[in-house]
Amino acid sequence: MPAQIPSDLLNSLPLPGFERTLGELNLVKEISLDDRGNCNVKIELPVPGYPHQVKLEQSIREKIESVDEPPAEVSVTYSLNVRGAESGATVGLRVKNVIAVGSGKGGVGKSTVAASLAYGLKSMGAKVGLLDADVYGPSIPHMLGATGKPEVREHLNPDGSVIQRIHPVQHDGLAVMSIGFLVAEDNAVIWRGPMLHKLLTQFISETEWGELDYLIVDMPPGTGDVALTLSQMMSLAGAIVVCTPQKIALLDAVKAIAMYQQVKIPILGMVENMTGDLFGRGGAKQTASEKGIPFLGEITSDPAIRIQGDESSLGQIFEQESAARNNLEEICTNVAMEIARQYLVKPQAPTLEILQ
Repeated sequence: MPAQIPSDLLNSLPLPGFERTLGELNLVKEISLDDRGNCNVKIELPVPGYPHQVKLEQSIREKIESVDEPPAEVSVTYSLNVRGAESGATVGLRVKNVIAVGSGKGGVGKSTVAASLAYGLKSMGAKVGLLDADVYGPSIPHMLGATGKPEVREHLNPDGSVIQRIHPVQHDGLAVMSIGFLVAEDNAVIWRGPMLHKLLTQFISETEWGELDYLIVDMPPGTGDVALTLSQMMSLAGAIVVCTPQKIALLDAVKAIAMYQQVKIPILGMVENMTGDLFGRGGAKQTASEKGIPFLGEITSDPAIRIQGDESSLGQIFEQESAARNNLEEICTNVAMEIARQYLVKPQAPTLEILQ
């Protein structure tokens, strides 16, 4: 039987995609020999859909096989523990990462990207919530096929006092909040800024979201009060800017990027939606390169996405093999990796200077 494997043998191995080692990130949860002399390794991954797992496993096996009297077999298993900065701690949330999905203008598929991101990260094993902050055009309930109403329940504080908390609608394994649950589809929401601010405060700080790895926030189009309100209430993991490839849409996307940067929300990257013959290709990638921000991927003009959204079954995209699913999963992986880099590699963003 081989000699005992040192418990710190793998600590110096780099985690591909990051500038940190397995030991620095405390990702090696077990390295042991069983009764037959085989080596069992348990690794905790910090992101869902980790794209470099094959490369990581190869380096683990090579390291173990390099010891004197190597084991006959090496078994590597993985668990998921999404890392984050506990973004919502200041308002009582138990959410590791809050992601804003925005755009410079309407009609570019922002809500489709937000809902797809929620479903995609959930399919990769993460615990996800979806907040529809597009108060004037709440389309998330229809896209998901989610029905019902949020419930208000009493909760007991540690000091014995009773408070009321809003519980989001549970649908397809997602926690979902939207004003669309509270007003009829054919009714217009005509509110001024203070009412919008109060609603968002209730949706964020007075809602029992539970323990989430990601809270996806579908922002209203353009620049305005919502981004500022979110920035002042919590530390966001970052923002995703969605646009279509043509120049006129990119001009507005650049304004959205500037707005997020002004309120000190990290830019996770850009997503190009509706790529294809009608709108062209590559505009968002070029703009991202010019602005020095990541390009997260493109979504081709696939009728399946439109049909599933119209038929209130967007989540089914991730249940069948298709080019659309591959595009969306790639974007989900890139988003998760960018968020992890913000927390694990890059220095923390400065606090927000509140604008008057």
